[in-house]
Amino acid sequence: MSEKPVDSLTESEAADELKQLAAEIAEHDRRYHAEDAPTITDAEYDALRRRNLAIEERFPDLVRDDSPSLRVGAAPAEGFAKVRHAVPMLSLAKAYTDQDVADFIERGRRFFDRDKDLDIAFTAEPKIDGLSASLRYENGVFVQGATRGDGTVGEDITANLKTIADIPKALKGSGWPEIIEIRGEVYMTYAEFEALKQRSAAVGGQDYVNPRNTAAGSLRQKDPSVTASRNLKFFAYAWGYTTAEPAPTQFDSVQKFKEWGFKVSPLMVRAKSIEDLIAQYHRIEEQRSSLGYDIDGVVYKVDQLELQRRWGFVTGEPRWAVAHKFPAEQAMTTVEKIDIQVGRTGTLAPVARLAPVTVGGVVVENVTLHNEDYIKGFDSNGQPIRDGIDVRIGDTVVIQRAGDVIPQIVSVVVDKRPAGAVPYEFPHTCPVCGSPATREINEKTGKEDSRRRCTGELICAAQAVERLRHFVSRGALDIEGLGAENIDLFFNSGLVKTAADIFTLKDRRPAVTKALAERREEQARLREEASGKARKNVRSVEERNYEGLDKLFSAIDARREPELDRFIFALGIRHIGETTAAVLARQFSTIEELIRVGKETAKAEDPHTIFPSINGIGDTVINALRDFFGNERNDDVLDALLAQVHPKPYVMEISAGSEVSGKTVVFTGSLEKMTRSEAKAMAERLGAKVAGSVSAKTDLVVAGPGAGSKLKVASDLGIEVIDEDTWLQRIGRDG
Repeated sequence: MSEKPVDSLTESEAADELKQLAAEIAEHDRRYHAEDAPTITDAEYDALRRRNLAIEERFPDLVRDDSPSLRVGAAPAEGFAKVRHAVPMLSLAKAYTDQDVADFIERGRRFFDRDKDLDIAFTAEPKIDGLSASLRYENGVFVQGATRGDGTVGEDITANLKTIADIPKALKGSGWPEIIEIRGEVYMTYAEFEALKQRSAAVGGQDYVNPRNTAAGSLRQKDPSVTASRNLKFFAYAWGYTTAEPAPTQFDSVQKFKEWGFKVSPLMVRAKSIEDLIAQYHRIEEQRSSLGYDIDGVVYKVDQLELQRRWGFVTGEPRWAVAHKFPAEQAMTTVEKIDIQVGRTGTLAPVARLAPVTVGGVVVENVTLHNEDYIKGFDSNGQPIRDGIDVRIGDTVVIQRAGDVIPQIVSVVVDKRPAGAVPYEFPHTCPVCGSPATREINEKTGKEDSRRRCTGELICAAQAVERLRHFVSRGALDIEGLGAENIDLFFNSGLVKTAADIFTLKDRRPAVTKALAERREEQARLREEASGKARKNVRSVEERNYEGLDKLFSAIDARREPELDRFIFALGIRHIGETTAAVLARQFSTIEELIRVGKETAKAEDPHTIFPSINGIGDTVINALRDFFGNERNDDVLDALLAQVHPKPYVMEISAGSEVSGKTVVFTGSLEKMTRSEAKAMAERLGAKVAGSVSAKTDLVVAGPGAGSKLKVASDLGIEVIDEDTWLQRIGRDG
């Protein structure tokens, strides 16, 4: 994030930073909501969003269609049916200090200032750290359940939610509306989490990080019996669409939920003053460690529903509610060693192995050290952190679970440093393949990148599994049935070490069958811990997978002639995303031509004498291509792959009858039948130019749900606006 004050940004700088923030925040949303694996603290995430909003407020004309301020959560994961929420599931504004809470209440009193005799009340309740879910009841019967997703569209997880004992199949009592969507949080208790870890460890299964991520992963199981075995819990605290309000107030509505059979928080209270709200905050904070489940703050809401309606909403958040976050819990431990892990793009990620210590109810044994500068006591801008004190093996350190999720080192207790402790020497070679590990120069800032990366590319085993997962992913070759679980199995069994091996799996069917059978036997041991019903259901799912080899082999064969842009993206070259891959495909037309130019560019002293000038391709991408094609150890791997796979030459689809040839098209809002990059590539193949903003030069705007300011600009300029189905019909594709 830029250090430059928002008031000092130029319009060009603001546009660049908004683009960067949109991409960065979207990635963090995906990691948190879709993968249940956050990589930054809540405070750091909130700072990114506040920076984005501040820039948008100063430059309202630069608000992007993919702005974080226009969305909640992340897109629903693949593999589940989508559910469109009748009432969006919004996020909450955050408060970190008592003064933030006072400001929230003062804003409410100012808003209702003309109502001199108005007596505003508030509710205060724990903020459960789990996975949000919406439960639809019709005539008192549970008919559908969904995750939050992106706030507008979630995942249909009805079958899994029905396994949770706290969620009634039918409402009790009376007085419930004909239709109501009960909302709340699915969570896992500490006791259940520890029991699951022990069961898994006993059979050599996976390790689990924390209750929140485990609960979220349990809800996304394809087999409901697995969810049932996890003994998840549910607290109800809100509602979405309803044909009648449960009660006139927030507090009384939640008590109605209790009458209807739901568990609600016993710590929810109603109060009228900031003093009472803060007092309840501290009471809940004191009880936090004894609750038996994770909470990360206290939520305050205006109690009267009529006042909630009057105060209304700001983009993505209700004005009448705020989440008062707890400060992170801390503990002291020692650094026993520092290991280096290597990721898909070759990043060398240092991890401190700690003497186990409990923080916030979770045993912490590992903590990321980010990069070599961080170990030395400096951030990416060279500014001191931890008072500029480095981290050494043997050090006593204070740690906290940032955002109560990600462990981090807060400080080093220098007085306890062992006499023989020496500064950590960060490796300059990859610990896995021995290739040089380098720090690149950022072309925009001229500064050295904070991360050191292995240059081994395709020959580095540590990068191999992640690269293979990327190779078969949806935006790349999209091989159905070859997901992360099977990639891991085949890699660990020695069946797939490079992408080329995927296309010879059929020739080794007996070995593939054996690997699947061994996995089934291992999982059978885990079933011994589950109920008889769970055993039966898990077995049936595994047997269907085991018997689906012909389908898997057919799916692999169907990808032997991929589109060129998909193939380029699948190679996993650094800085080559889907959009850049499409640009390269249009420019070079064949993979052979791209390889030829890439190799010649790698040999040239000045790459610009060889590599053509291409709009949208800068030095970062050119240098990434030089590194990839200039690494001779990649040659054999790439040659073997191209012996199995023959990417289609890129051919423009322009025809005399194309209605969009030569026109400038803008896509805005959410596209439901294709990704934004697919839509752009499709339009460009038909000879259209795709622009990112609407202007007098725009000929056509294709608008999906959630389209924002671009629609108004198009209307003001008299530009034609159509929906996605009409676009597909116009270009001669099925709608």
